[in-house]
Amino acid sequence: MITWFHERRTLVCAIVSVAFWALTCHAAASSRPMTLPKKILPLIGKQDAVIVSASDGTILVDIHADRLLVPASILKILTSLAALEMLACDFRFKTGFYIDAQNNLKIKGYGDPLLVSEQLNRIGAQLAAKLPEIQNIVMDDTYFDQPIYIPGRGTSTEPYDAPNGALCVNFNTVAFARKNGHWVTGEPQTPLLNSVIPKIEASGISEGRITLVASSAEAIDYTGALFRYFLNLNGVKIMGGIKQGRVNRKADRLVWEYQSESNLCQTVAQLLEFSNNFIANQILLVLGAQHNSPPATVEKGLAVLRTFYHETLNIPSGKIAEASGISRRNRISARAMLKIVAHFAPYRELMRKTGRQYYKTGHLKGIRTRAGFIASANGGYYRFVVMLNTPGKSTRRIMQVLEKALH
Repeated sequence: MITWFHERRTLVCAIVSVAFWALTCHAAASSRPMTLPKKILPLIGKQDAVIVSASDGTILVDIHADRLLVPASILKILTSLAALEMLACDFRFKTGFYIDAQNNLKIKGYGDPLLVSEQLNRIGAQLAAKLPEIQNIVMDDTYFDQPIYIPGRGTSTEPYDAPNGALCVNFNTVAFARKNGHWVTGEPQTPLLNSVIPKIEASGISEGRITLVASSAEAIDYTGALFRYFLNLNGVKIMGGIKQGRVNRKADRLVWEYQSESNLCQTVAQLLEFSNNFIANQILLVLGAQHNSPPATVEKGLAVLRTFYHETLNIPSGKIAEASGISRRNRISARAMLKIVAHFAPYRELMRKTGRQYYKTGHLKGIRTRAGFIASANGGYYRFVVMLNTPGKSTRRIMQVLEKALH
């Protein structure tokens, strides 16, 4: 009997000890996150928000998380997610090349955002093997409607204000420099065409990158001139000039359909790495045309993006004005943004990575935002959103606190 009593007491003590140890460990694990708000509160104002969750969705920090704020470029995470979910990672943009009865080469664009000089050179080599001589180059950009108005986009020559179109090259920008009193190209793969010199001189800067085009016609002229350069370079004899027109699918013969060298995942990686507004809005426009039929319009693209946001993600609040985050009319809560980040988890490696973080930042005048993932010691990822709409604030100190506390 005594032996039984001692064995029972030993068992009870063991159970109590294990329970106490578990409770202590839980308290130790949870006490660290619980101290976070005290450290972060002095760093944010009434127009700022911070929300953090564990990988299982448990909220660790929740400060002003339901206030509708300007997201700036972290909105590109939503645009990227919608495109990846609705078009798939292996989707590739295309460009069609046709020949008509007069031996004119017709080039039809479908909004490829990564149609750059290196690709034009390879396209020229491919076409040279099929078309040793052509008459005119006819440019067809009718897959996008015109004019295209992006809310928040200005008319400056800054690259972030580059306009969109179905048939554009080099993000509708040109890089240049001034050497020995002459204008020269800022990138060896791209010729500096004489037609762009007046725009460069009007910019008032001696080196850098500017957007060239203020209208679809200007974009077509520049794109056509670059195609002509690379076709000539690869041996295609061009008898005529550059014109704007349309492909007649019944009468014109498809010679070749170029598929972008980058799939959508690779395109999104570039979008997020360089926070490229042009790519974001090209994706939006193509998304609209794919799901609501061409020609692409901002309204069609936004209809698809808003449906994805409100219905697929089931987020009732917020306002989506465009796809890149350049507009201050975009309004979204940190909690809604956290939900977007959570859904983006399978694609997090497409984001920029520094140390333990996969992340996207956003910058507008007086606004700083950051969202993404912080690796945990157990192999998971914390999710975070920091939205600062108070001028003069920085996300740097908040991120330092989070990284130090979250293990």
